[in-house]
Amino acid sequence: MLDLKRIQSDAETVQTALFRRNNKLSIDDIVRLDAERRKLVQEHEGLRHTQKSLSDVFRGSAPAEEKAKARGELKEISDRVKGLHEARLKVEDELNSRLMELPNIPSETTPDGRSEEDNVVVREVGEIPSFSFEPRDHVALGEALGILDFERGSKITGSRFAVYYREGARLERALQSFMLDQHVDRGYTEVFTPFLVNRDALTGTGQLPKFEEDAFVTQDDLFLIPTAEVPVTNLLRDEILEPGQLPVDYAAYSACFRREAGSYGKVTRGLIRLHQFQKVEMVKICSSEDSEREHERLVDDAEEVLRRLELPYRVVELCTGDLGFSAQRCFDLEVWSPGQNRYVEISSVSNFGDFQARRANIRYRPEAGAKPRFCHTLNGSGLAIGRTIVALLENGQQEDGSVRIPEALVPYMGGLERIEAK
Repeated sequence: MLDLKRIQSDAETVQTALFRRNNKLSIDDIVRLDAERRKLVQEHEGLRHTQKSLSDVFRGSAPAEEKAKARGELKEISDRVKGLHEARLKVEDELNSRLMELPNIPSETTPDGRSEEDNVVVREVGEIPSFSFEPRDHVALGEALGILDFERGSKITGSRFAVYYREGARLERALQSFMLDQHVDRGYTEVFTPFLVNRDALTGTGQLPKFEEDAFVTQDDLFLIPTAEVPVTNLLRDEILEPGQLPVDYAAYSACFRREAGSYGKVTRGLIRLHQFQKVEMVKICSSEDSEREHERLVDDAEEVLRRLELPYRVVELCTGDLGFSAQRCFDLEVWSPGQNRYVEISSVSNFGDFQARRANIRYRPEAGAKPRFCHTLNGSGLAIGRTIVALLENGQQEDGSVRIPEALVPYMGGLERIEAK
């Protein structure tokens, strides 16, 4: 959520920053509603003062005529006070709703652009593999090896669900353990949270109200999480962190559930854009002063997984027109997919500034006894496991149809160095 005081004091700058995202984003309604709210507050407080003065007359030693007059005026003012209070609550609810719908302001360093076509490639790492045979995509490889089954996934649940067998199931489990160990070794605290959260949790991280159509919700108004970012960030909702407690670094494995309502026209083959997928998520909560440095560290922590898995990838900075709703700055890690002959996103590493912390009320004291400030929150996948499997199968495929396992992952696969057809 944007800071209302900032909008009040510098509306023009805020509006200009939002235009960098989308020239149709306007804060006119927010400015109007805030002015209306302040007017109602002023009138309400003025009448409350008058009400108190008349009450003093009525309860005091004034003549009977004055008391009778005060009593009549009190009834009229009480009705007006009640009406103003109700009008104020209505305006405040509408104002809060409009603020919740407004995306974050891009960082000054975020490149301008309208779509993903304007994103900026920061660096490319590793060599794109060259094959002496026609490479296959992960669907063909997984089915030939007998480790992926999309037909039975659809039979037991519906379209865009998958079943893993044998080395495929073990590969999923191995990657989970490998990634968590990697992050714990780098100083993260491992945490395992529920896969169901309440409405407040999704609102706190920015998924609600804007993206409700993409969520799976139960009859009890609980939501299947779209990412571990939601429960992990909300662990500290409505809390004040004392000096010395920041930064907080969490790493969490979870299943993720998304309707993918906006995926029309995008690649949805195989393990790409399933309704359920698994990933390891990193979440950082820090002070505003450390925010930029922690963002750089977060990108490197995600990159290290790709480096150790020997996968070719690139780092792309998202332009203003392609930023996620809550992000002020974001780097995507894209791994090379021989099956698609292109780079595919495998992690988004975002800095949200104080946008989520305002919604979730996560604060810290810079020093003992100081007034609390809003934290900065950051997160990034480290990594999406399904897409990592896509990359491992396609980049590690051999001419005989087997798939080589990267050296770092061999111990997690029980010493297995290749996946071969059974």
